[in-house]
Amino acid sequence: MTRQILVLNGPNLNLLGTREPEIYGTDTLADIIGELRTYATTLAVAVRDTQSNSEGALIDALHEARGWADAVVFNPGAYTHYSYALRDAITACELPVVETHLSDPSTREAFRHVSVLAEVCIATVAGLGKQSYFVALDTALAHLEAS
Repeated sequence: MTRQILVLNGPNLNLLGTREPEIYGTDTLADIIGELRTYATTLAVAVRDTQSNSEGALIDALHEARGWADAVVFNPGAYTHYSYALRDAITACELPVVETHLSDPSTREAFRHVSVLAEVCIATVAGLGKQSYFVALDTALAHLEAS
């Protein structure tokens, strides 16, 4: 059975490659997703991805994933720090969700040190650059295998 994984990306991640490359690197989101998709294929995993700058669209994507996905890799961007609506959507979707970040929020501005989502995610992977996505995918798959 092929596992189905949603890779969900939040606000401003559409600007990867040009937005603060000293923090986020020079790879575009399309570059990262392309490499992740290639890696996932070697694991017999299907990846669907979406990115939105809108909190409501991210919530809708989590709701829709209930019908087809086995797990979610989610980079919520700045919503990490204050979106109780996304927290509720993660809980409601009843899927294992791995929170991921390119940078390490705990080493950045004080307001980035708290994730309101972490408690309802199975894990958080941060600070590894684009490798964060690969480790997050592996974490989600390991969780599914153990369940």
